[in-house]
Amino acid sequence: MNKKIVHDALVLTAFTLVLGLILGGVYAITKEPIAAAEYETAQKAYRTVFSSADSFEALEDFDKKAATGVVTSAGYKDSIDDIEVAKDAGGETLGYVITVTAKDASQDTITYAVGIQNDGTVNGYSITSIAETPGLGAKAVEEAFYSQFNNKNVDEFTVVKQTPGDDSEIESISGATITSRAMANGVNAALYYFRQELGGE
Repeated sequence: MNKKIVHDALVLTAFTLVLGLILGGVYAITKEPIAAAEYETAQKAYRTVFSSADSFEALEDFDKKAATGVVTSAGYKDSIDDIEVAKDAGGETLGYVITVTAKDASQDTITYAVGIQNDGTVNGYSITSIAETPGLGAKAVEEAFYSQFNNKNVDEFTVVKQTPGDDSEIESISGATITSRAMANGVNAALYYFRQELGGE
């Protein structure tokens, strides 16, 4: 009986070790392609929200925890994940691309890049990760909604259910007010950080 227990334990241990080696090998093989895909997705988002930029450079000494602390202390439920400096061909700063993760969406978090010019004008946003309900919150990726943020210079955005009366108002996605507000709040968080920490006008 004891021999069988020992035998079974050895078989299980061997199986676990082999499985671990296999998983480790798969991770090593897929790590670089995944990183490359994530990099390209991010670069595409940067170019989408700052098409006038010739290049993007990571903000020196950026600290995600500290940056997120700045916006959460102001009441936002979002994280600031990354900041890229948008530069022209001559190396002059045109503005910033701030990557935000909205934590108050309907289904899950939403991560997106927000382009902001030096004068505070929002170029727009580009989503890199979303898991909202198809036909409802997922419409945040559609031009009918996201274009409302484009080329706006306002103090902050608010979500309304009727036709917007001015540039600061964003018409909610029908049946997805929570997602709509999460998107607006994330853009507002990016604007707040820009004004507080990046010398925004």
